[in-house]
Amino acid sequence: MCGIVGYIGTNETVSVLLNGLEKLEYRGYDSAGIATLSDRAVNLFKVKGRIQALRDKVGTEGESTIGIGHTRWATHGEPSEENAHPHQSQSGRFTLVHNGVIENYYELRDEYLTDVTLTSETDTEIIVQLIEKKFNETNDVLTAFKNVMSMLKGSYAIGLLDKENPDLIYVSKNKSPLLVGLGDDFNLVASDAIATLKQTNTYLEIEDGEIVLVEKEQVRIQKLDGTTVEREPFIVETDAADTEKGTYDYFMMKEIDEQPFVMRKIIQQYQDESNNIKVEQVVRDEMAKADRIYIIAAGTSYNAGLVGKQIIENVAGIPVEVHIASEFSYNMPLLSEKPLFIFISQSGETADSRSVLVKTQAMGHPSITVTNVPGSTLSREADYTLPLYAGPEIAVASTKAYTAQIAVLTILAVDTAKAKGKTLTFDPLQELAIVANAMETLTDKKDVFEQMALDLFKDTRNAFYIGRGVDYYVVQEASLKLKEISYIQAEGFAGGELKHGTIALIEEGTPVIAIATQENVNLSIRGNVQEVAARGANTCTVSMEGLEKDEDRVVLPHVHPLLTPLVSVVPMQLLAYYAAVQRGCDVDKPRNLAKSVTVE
Repeated sequence: MCGIVGYIGTNETVSVLLNGLEKLEYRGYDSAGIATLSDRAVNLFKVKGRIQALRDKVGTEGESTIGIGHTRWATHGEPSEENAHPHQSQSGRFTLVHNGVIENYYELRDEYLTDVTLTSETDTEIIVQLIEKKFNETNDVLTAFKNVMSMLKGSYAIGLLDKENPDLIYVSKNKSPLLVGLGDDFNLVASDAIATLKQTNTYLEIEDGEIVLVEKEQVRIQKLDGTTVEREPFIVETDAADTEKGTYDYFMMKEIDEQPFVMRKIIQQYQDESNNIKVEQVVRDEMAKADRIYIIAAGTSYNAGLVGKQIIENVAGIPVEVHIASEFSYNMPLLSEKPLFIFISQSGETADSRSVLVKTQAMGHPSITVTNVPGSTLSREADYTLPLYAGPEIAVASTKAYTAQIAVLTILAVDTAKAKGKTLTFDPLQELAIVANAMETLTDKKDVFEQMALDLFKDTRNAFYIGRGVDYYVVQEASLKLKEISYIQAEGFAGGELKHGTIALIEEGTPVIAIATQENVNLSIRGNVQEVAARGANTCTVSMEGLEKDEDRVVLPHVHPLLTPLVSVVPMQLLAYYAAVQRGCDVDKPRNLAKSVTVE
């Protein structure tokens, strides 16, 4: 949530800032702004709403070669121009952008700023006003900046301009992601490399608590005590073209269509020259030693973890618990003697998951991160990383990352089983290739799902999904997709729970979508469909080839029973997509949601 872009160099900065902020729209925001310096004067533009409104307001702003920009997702104060970033100090000398949440901002305000008139309701303004207060005491900007950073509690990524020094951007971070991009005669600041890939693919990581001085020809990193830090840059291999929609109306559809390619990419990356699974030996050893695995995740990643649990337990024979990160962090259960923690996160920046990681590392437990962003915080701080290789996922509603997470957990499960000496006839690489073909078959039938969405969701305010076994896990993800982007109240239930209360909600015309891909519960879930149909529900059954009935609306191409979630979820993604389009919703940027949840 929220995004930061900064530029200092020899070129005009406004276009860099605005284009970069547009690339960060996927993170979720409700207001935006930029500030540039020219002739020791600050040009400040802020709007409530979209980047296009900011573009219109900026217009033909004059030449400037240094600036900072921000997209805000409201945490303190309503979305408004006054609460939008950047924020300025009372004199106007300092201008600042900030991602994160300052937990002690009330205390700082009441102790140090009683004589300052605040113009916003944000915790961010407290930071910039404090910097000016400390500068007035020390007459040194860097000292004031360090002092204030040491006073802050919570999460932050900060970029600061001083209008009396137009050759420098002050930067610092704690818990919130921030990178420095390196160029020839220019440097950049960004909360996500996607924002600045058109300018560079070379970046410096910033560690928590560091102070970074960004100039157009050099970047200096130091700790709060002044100790100099030397760090090698890294290369982001993502092609800038991967972040473009191309001929698609929305990124979400593009990313749904990319899922077969992602399956094949995962096969390629996790296959050695002998066509065997390629996983680091240290990861294999940790999996083999574990007496219980704890999967920590949130949202869609949590739903992928539920599927992963079933696969790991069935294939590798290791007990698995799946926990919501925000709950586990404050209500940790009793742990086994040899636990292994697997953190699943598309962005690798999920704050709740990181909170758990910090605690479990302090307890000495090993950790693996499964993420789409190898250089992310969870990736850097966990002991090991299993990349998803899904490419940038821009739409807020996750699709290809979900299926990639399940695929990678499947490979990990089979590798572990083989390491433990189990005899398997299940080749995950071969089976994932079959899955990729099945996905393509389904994505080629978009007109079918577009009509189904119209039939099911045109006039409804709510919808239900039911399934049993692993299909129950899939319907939880299906209902999340629908509610995320179409705003239809949707819930996923275990079919057997209908008679325990849920069936009371069924009315004439209520959409009920059932998934039936598991032979052992096929007749049971079909009985549940009959129960709701008898009460007037508008039913739709999605079944697996070999289990189908004449009345089924969708028959999925046959895949291995363990991998049916990779295929059955595709129609659910498409139904949600078309329901949102038909209702005129902004598919890629649903209201109130953020792609990367970087605050607890």
